Amino acid sequence: MPIQTAITTAARAADGAALLAVPFAADLTVSPVPGVPDLPLPPEGLFAQHKAKGEAGEIVEVPVARDGEVARILLYGVGDGSAKALRKAGAAVVRRAKGRESVSVALPPEGPVAAFVEGALLGAYTFRIGENRSEPVAAVEFVAADPAAVADQIRDGELIAGSVALARDLANTPASVKTPAWLAEKAVEHAEAQGVAVRVRGPEELREGGFGGILAVGQGSASPPRLIELSYEPDDPDGRHVVLVGKGITFDSGGLSLKPTDNMKGQKTDMAGGAVVIAVLSALRRAGVRARVTGLVAAAENMPSGTAQRPGDVITHYGGRTVEVLNTDAEGRLVLADALAYADAVLAPDVVVDIATLTGAISVALGRGHAGLYATDDDLARALLDAGASSGDIMWRMPLIDDYRPALDSGVADLANVESGSTYGAGSVTAALFLREFTGGRPWAHLDIAGTGRSTVDEGPLSKGATGFGVRALLRWLAPDAG
Repeated sequence: MPIQTAITTAARAADGAALLAVPFAADLTVSPVPGVPDLPLPPEGLFAQHKAKGEAGEIVEVPVARDGEVARILLYGVGDGSAKALRKAGAAVVRRAKGRESVSVALPPEGPVAAFVEGALLGAYTFRIGENRSEPVAAVEFVAADPAAVADQIRDGELIAGSVALARDLANTPASVKTPAWLAEKAVEHAEAQGVAVRVRGPEELREGGFGGILAVGQGSASPPRLIELSYEPDDPDGRHVVLVGKGITFDSGGLSLKPTDNMKGQKTDMAGGAVVIAVLSALRRAGVRARVTGLVAAAENMPSGTAQRPGDVITHYGGRTVEVLNTDAEGRLVLADALAYADAVLAPDVVVDIATLTGAISVALGRGHAGLYATDDDLARALLDAGASSGDIMWRMPLIDDYRPALDSGVADLANVESGSTYGAGSVTAALFLREFTGGRPWAHLDIAGTGRSTVDEGPLSKGATGFGVRALLRWLAPDAG
């Protein structure tokens, strides 16, 4: 992330020229700041004038005289002191400090410090090409009475925020730059720097290996597909092997089943699931994850051309299962199917989780605040739901309705990639049922992040564009003690 951080006992906070942020509680009491004994208290009636309630995200700006000069103090509300409230509070502070060289932030006196740090750093996130956007605050100094006591929590917050920022950067990069080959290069760069091995399969290896779904989706593009395999071996293994699978469609035009123009504008982020897998794998060693984890990113560009796959084509996936392609815009499930089948046949994991911006239907069902979670195992579903709730990546469990399985029947192949009629509907459910066919009966979960993977507003820890949804939940699930 471009923002710099430090922990201090308020050496700079005591400098009247520095912008200082101080928490205040729901009872409108202002917390003392270590190292600033002469902190001016807000004048009587100030909170009433601002109608302040101490809610998370509230900012009351106070001009004060310090060292013969006029300075400003930002009083920020912490709400109920929960992780959710502190993320929002941290983001509000750094957004108010936008454009400044630095801000000194007195940490909340209670509650999860890591969540506050995470929110502050994500609130400062900016993806910019050129100079047309205002600069975020360049540095944040967190003020604590005992910096050593909160150092680990601050590092946890930095790790989570930095990992989310990496996923956002990858997803926000324009498709004119972000080809499947570019995505593979970035995976190598970030994962290998953290001691994670990477293998990249190009078109020839994919063809020799029988990855017919990835090849079919990418055959209309001038930029050939890739299968990125990242392998994390823990220093202190606990015996589990987890496979994470991410959809890596670097741009989705819909192929010959062309999307409307408005629907195409945000499709550079259709590889958000793959970005999450790369970011998570790159953080595992620093997070101390003890499970062996393999990440698979099925990367292709879905474009219309004279070589593109056609509605009605039949493709053969890894392992030999055939699929009739009735809609080339239902391409994410085709690349994921190859990766899931490979994971089952070759990697033999204990559990598989895939993450993908898969269906518009999930946005209709759950909106932009919740991701859809499908799972074949109740314990796995519960663990992911809990990880999502505590990390801020909120999920809602959706049903795998077996009565809808006939929607995927084909008259000429083993499966169809979409329902041929309108008997069943439930597009997100039938997409999950399609993926389940390739999991080999292993414990498996599918996160449909089509609604949560992109944001249209700057609000709290979110910024317009890619959100990095899933990074926090998966790291919390894999390393419950982190953050």
